[in-house]
Amino acid sequence: MRRTALPAALALTAALVLAGCGSEDSDSGSDSGSSGADSARAELTVAGAFVPEPLNDKMAGGFLTVQNKGDADDTLVGVSSDFSDDVQLHETVDNKMREVESFEVPAGGSLELSRGGDHLMFMELKREVSEGDRVEVELEFEDSDPITVEMTVEAKTHNPHAH
Repeated sequence: MRRTALPAALALTAALVLAGCGSEDSDSGSDSGSSGADSARAELTVAGAFVPEPLNDKMAGGFLTVQNKGDADDTLVGVSSDFSDDVQLHETVDNKMREVESFEVPAGGSLELSRGGDHLMFMELKREVSEGDRVEVELEFEDSDPITVEMTVEAKTHNPHAH
């Protein structure tokens, strides 16, 4: 249901951006096609990215937080990596994991992928890793440019949120 609202919101945003282009000084470079595009967009950054040392060569979890300081929602729609050709987005509901197509990254909020919750799942690992190694991933979003992240391999039991 949110997917149907997104095109309407984008159309409204585009109309507002275009309407605002002529309201400023005429020397603002309105022929560039990109002026005013900053008014409603996601501003994404990634923090706390890690992979616990895998228990076997079949799969591993991945955890991180995508922060959105912008004023538009975005959606994480895929992940690719040199660590696995099959990186899945998983949600956890009632202690059961299931693959999903995407995760929302709300404007002014964040998407937290954490132990016991939503996460990345690397399937059929292509190489062995151990604590201290790095795994590179590219996060793919519906609207924003991809973000490449180096995830540190941590101890099997690493949990930054445990107290």
